[in-house]
Amino acid sequence: MRHYHFILRLLLVTLLFTGVSNVANGKSKPRKREFRGAWIQCVNGQFQGMGTREMQRTLAYQLDELQKDGVNAIIFQVRPECDALYQSKLEPWSKFLTGRQGVAPSPYWDPLQWMVDECHKRGMELHAWINPYRAKTKNTTQLASNHIAVTHPERVFSYDGQYILNPGLPENRDYICQVVNDIVSRYDIDGLHIDDYFYPYPVAGLAIPDQKEFQQYGRGFTNIRDWRRDNVDVFIKQLGESIHKVKPWVKFGVSPFGIYRNQKSDPRNGSRTNGLQNYDDLYADVLKWVNNGWVDYCVPQLYWEIGNRAADYKELIGWWNKSASNRPLYIGEDVLRTVKYADPQNPNSHQLPAKRKLHQQSPNISGTVLWYAKAVVDNPGNYGTLLRTDYWRYPALQPLMPFIDDKAPSKPKKVKAKWEPDGYYLTWKAPKAKHWDDEAHRYVVYKFEKGEDIDTDNPAKIIGIPYDNRLKLDYKDGETKYVFVVTALDRMSNESTGKKKKVKL
Repeated sequence: MRHYHFILRLLLVTLLFTGVSNVANGKSKPRKREFRGAWIQCVNGQFQGMGTREMQRTLAYQLDELQKDGVNAIIFQVRPECDALYQSKLEPWSKFLTGRQGVAPSPYWDPLQWMVDECHKRGMELHAWINPYRAKTKNTTQLASNHIAVTHPERVFSYDGQYILNPGLPENRDYICQVVNDIVSRYDIDGLHIDDYFYPYPVAGLAIPDQKEFQQYGRGFTNIRDWRRDNVDVFIKQLGESIHKVKPWVKFGVSPFGIYRNQKSDPRNGSRTNGLQNYDDLYADVLKWVNNGWVDYCVPQLYWEIGNRAADYKELIGWWNKSASNRPLYIGEDVLRTVKYADPQNPNSHQLPAKRKLHQQSPNISGTVLWYAKAVVDNPGNYGTLLRTDYWRYPALQPLMPFIDDKAPSKPKKVKAKWEPDGYYLTWKAPKAKHWDDEAHRYVVYKFEKGEDIDTDNPAKIIGIPYDNRLKLDYKDGETKYVFVVTALDRMSNESTGKKKKVKL
């Protein structure tokens, strides 16, 4: 154990040293619209038994640091094993919150509601992340009396120490949609997110026990593998439609494993890789979901490094850019692996600059999601520092989703600068609206010096993207003239024309 900790410390020191010599030569050109997400997971036990106040303190610190790093969306795990990190009448409280499944937090709080409030306060979106099929992880030994595997054991199967809600049962699809509808209807979330756990990751010599369901619900399929894929297809389509029926603006996102198919399995559509495959091994036909518009965004988990022999990051980012452009495409990045490996073209640098360059060269990629939030905050290899000082140094609006809504709201009204008890503020009124897609949901505030061209395409001029109808200004002596422009954003980040206001600060 001592040897392990010594090696770990040595690795961290090495990563930090590598990052010092890794400052980019010249600044990048940040985009005005870019999804900049980070996953906050609970299934690793980082919050288990921590207690209400300590968990809130930990999350608040992470959110503060991520905000400084330019992150504009948090993907927060709220249902890792048919349980809940929120108040639910359908499923038990998660053991990953309190240490024991079915036990409410004390002092009481609702982590999902708290995260929605705290993220919006910081100008971030909040996407609620669920694991749809996984009903029990390997290390869970006790289930609550109202857990689905206890109340309906016939609807789960055991596989490699886990319980899985059987995807072949129609009632399980309906049940997951019921749980999701409960979340979507009661919480002001911006997105509903699922990851790569569909059918279980295969274990050699261990068969999926679903022959009986195949015979009962085969729907004319003669190949059980095709039937399994269809089960997941039907579920994905149903879930997306169910979400949008409750709230059309809630974005449905999926984060699949990073390889769709290897070229040896599919010479026409496969990537030059040699690893586990979504289509063949997890029964997840991700390209069908993207191309049919059943999901609103896709985040393939490209956790490998540039030059990996089995799954080269450069090969895969190019493959996804070419193959999955029918919906907004964001790339899942492994922070620690990125700073652990040297850039093959520049051995004195880790791989963040090279990966960011590949992003900039990929026209169909409009965002990144970082695995995982704590790793960014810990700042190995100066990863977070490089985000906040270079790659994500300016605020960014969310990518557009015209397939949901493409009409901008009206511009804000009555922009004023005025003193309030705690400082000098720019304030405005919301424009009139008749429907959800006309309503101003957030605002963008731009600041220009006297005589400067008004260019709202320049993200360097954005000083805030608040949910409120006001923004605190940095008042000095009232001698310097500026022009502020305020625009309105609707739920889908369509931007209105601007309303100008001259202010002396």
